[in-house]
Amino acid sequence: MANDADPVGSETGRKFSDAELQDLVTSSDSGARAPASRAVALFIAGVALAWSLYQLWIAQPQLWFGQYLPVMNSSQTRPLHLTFAVLLAYLAYPARKSSPRDRVPLIDWLLAIVAAGTAFYVFAFSARLAVTARSGLPTEAQVIVGAVGIVLLLEASRRALGPALAVVGGLFMAYAWFGRGWLIPDLIEHNGLSFNTIVNAQWLDTTGVFGIPLGVSTSFVFMFVLFGALLDKAGAGNYFIQIAFAGLGHLRGGPAKAAVVGSAMTGLISGSSIANVVTTGTFTIPLMKRVGFSAERAGAVEVASSVNGQIMPPVMGAAAFLMVEFVGIPYVDVIKHAFIPAVISYIALVYIVHLEALKRDMPALGQAKSLTQMFLKIFAGFVAAALGFTALVYGVGGLRALAPALANALVLGAVLLAYVAMVRVAAGREDLALDDPHAKVFHLPTVAQVFPTGLHFLLPILVLVWFLMVEMQSPAKSAFYAVAMMLVIITTQRPMKALFRGQDVAAALRQGFDDLIQGMIAGARNMIGIGVATAAAGIIVATVTKTPIGTELAGLVEMLSAGKLFLMLLLVGVFSLILGMGLPTTANYIVVSSLMAGVVVTLGAQQGLIVPLIAAHLFVFYFGIMADVTPPVGLASFAAAAVSGGDPIRTGVIGFGYSLRTVALPFLFIYNPSLILYGVDLATWGGLVQAVAIFCVATFAMLLFAAATQGYFFARSRLWESAALLLVAFTLFVPGFWLNRVQAPFHESPPVELAAAMDAANSGDQIRFVVAGPTFVQGKTTQTTLVYTVAENAPETGRAAAAGLLLIPEGTRMFMDEPMFGTPYQKKLSGIDFYASERAEVLAVLTPAERLPKQLFYIPALLLLGLVVMLQRRRQTKPAF
Repeated sequence: MANDADPVGSETGRKFSDAELQDLVTSSDSGARAPASRAVALFIAGVALAWSLYQLWIAQPQLWFGQYLPVMNSSQTRPLHLTFAVLLAYLAYPARKSSPRDRVPLIDWLLAIVAAGTAFYVFAFSARLAVTARSGLPTEAQVIVGAVGIVLLLEASRRALGPALAVVGGLFMAYAWFGRGWLIPDLIEHNGLSFNTIVNAQWLDTTGVFGIPLGVSTSFVFMFVLFGALLDKAGAGNYFIQIAFAGLGHLRGGPAKAAVVGSAMTGLISGSSIANVVTTGTFTIPLMKRVGFSAERAGAVEVASSVNGQIMPPVMGAAAFLMVEFVGIPYVDVIKHAFIPAVISYIALVYIVHLEALKRDMPALGQAKSLTQMFLKIFAGFVAAALGFTALVYGVGGLRALAPALANALVLGAVLLAYVAMVRVAAGREDLALDDPHAKVFHLPTVAQVFPTGLHFLLPILVLVWFLMVEMQSPAKSAFYAVAMMLVIITTQRPMKALFRGQDVAAALRQGFDDLIQGMIAGARNMIGIGVATAAAGIIVATVTKTPIGTELAGLVEMLSAGKLFLMLLLVGVFSLILGMGLPTTANYIVVSSLMAGVVVTLGAQQGLIVPLIAAHLFVFYFGIMADVTPPVGLASFAAAAVSGGDPIRTGVIGFGYSLRTVALPFLFIYNPSLILYGVDLATWGGLVQAVAIFCVATFAMLLFAAATQGYFFARSRLWESAALLLVAFTLFVPGFWLNRVQAPFHESPPVELAAAMDAANSGDQIRFVVAGPTFVQGKTTQTTLVYTVAENAPETGRAAAAGLLLIPEGTRMFMDEPMFGTPYQKKLSGIDFYASERAEVLAVLTPAERLPKQLFYIPALLLLGLVVMLQRRRQTKPAF
């Protein structure tokens, strides 16, 4: 690889040196400033280290220090979290590109101190704020502090994230202040809020800057980012890349396939698309170019691989943790819902790059191997891992039953013994080193050489999954235990290897502690942007809750989309992409989900389609990450082009083409929620079989979708063949679409039978009913579909009243009064004015109709697929797999 000080020459095609690429990552993720003064550099590093130590302190789940130190609540931990974030934002991020990077100007010192002081004020005076500002009586001094804090927070977000979030936050506050004007539609206008009210809501209360988004950053996200930083510093990133190349490098177009899998595994470590692109791309992109990928296509493969790292469980992007609070479900359920779309998306990307290799007749690095054999080996590995994990679950369960007092100590001892054994195995082999991808002769490692060298890196991931999935602990506690395991590994792996190899243990121990300190500093610096983003995005959340935009936006979007759900989904997707051009994924998700997720659910219900709230949030999340690819501003595409030497816009366009599967998936799981395992009970054998069936069918359908969009299957596809493959893929994904054209999904009963139908239903059954009534806009009515699911503990009779429904039968009609306060139906029908002269009414009762199985439509789809395969096999010139 070229020397860091010199630009890479024409031999590699790169436009940037390694130092410049690293600067690209730091300037976007952790701050571009590197002070020449050792004292200043140590101060910034010390603040970052103190932030990590503080987060470890408040995350410690047993609270053993409670008898010595006071345990802080969220109204205290969040302000301290933001204090560290804004202080580091002003010290680490220059004000402009032309600002000095080798020193911190005096004005930045002043801004850092004042900004940190305004956040610390909320911590120091939290008790007084509770009886003044948070009771609606802010003092003049509190308002001044809050106003200064808001302005400096927006400036910090501009420095760390670019101008978009600061502009959007400013626009939302202007809307809250003015309320009406020629740019504000009549539907969402209001009388305007006072200056004191805005500052109080945004800074002094717990609903704005210090609301849920910052709370998630404080409680969950920091620990996961720290976990990734420590894994990376320990060497896991290099290990994952080597494993990917050892397993896939020998295939046709192998470097591209290895880039996909390596980026998926690196996504465990880095929540940043740009860092992922540069980390893996500097190695994978030159090798992709070596086997025949153009500079733009090589960069596009890396971009498409890297951005999807945020949707890959168990460690997803920061926005996934916000879903826990916004949707109100455990993180393990978020993992469950995200698993199938994420896995099939990566499988499809491996297949896409395989088709690219076939289309261009690319060679393998070394002796070519079979893609089918590779998939079978990976499948066998997953089965073996699943069986081993299942045996571990039952083994630990049996141990706890036999010796409950000793079980935890014995398990801990077994984990430590396993760790020592794994390090002993790794010490018997040379440490991994990446070959120079530009060398004339490149030697691919084998799995047997690579796999044993980093087995101990899998332990903290196993600990994380264990506490999340088996112990059912919170994400914060699970991440804490995983980080604790990493603290042990990063400090002891070097001295233990030195001991086993007969080398200098003291020097290795010092290096281990250096790795620990650097990893904790890197984790904190990587959190600056996320901390500032979640705080600034709280401004949007507070505005949505304090003004009519949150409740009336559904009407505006319905008007723009002509009441069609599909058109509205397109609008939401485009809105996410446009907003994401300037916002990081986390902030983009907060803004769009706050505005649109509920609207998607509401509009779907108005059309009789029950859209799960988690599906709406995942829809927004998927389109938010796509913004890193989409030209003309996709930052990951620019990073990949910097590595490959290609054109960034063309790289983005090709990358977007490769990512069409990620664009299609959100629409598919809105219309077929079973793709996200919604309603599938994984605690039963029947549910597990159903989940496996869904996964297999969805994977097959996604591979056909990939073949259609790439114009190649067994041979180059004709236009009608690609259209046929799309039709087959759509049918496999959403077979119910065709069945609904043939048979009605529900049997409609008179509305007066609603109460009787609810009482007659069995446990687990669902009864749908359509309600219409006047809205709070004069002369307008609305209609929505509601679902009643019979719970196991539901009473035998009177279920409607028990659910909070106040039904008033009059002849053949069924009227409704406002549902009981606090019930789900009261919230879902909050848009109906029950006190208007026009009465709310149940229009119909819908019970599931007896129909043909929707899987029957697989038969014509597979016959059409067979026709395409038969025709293409006649033109086939090379093996397809």
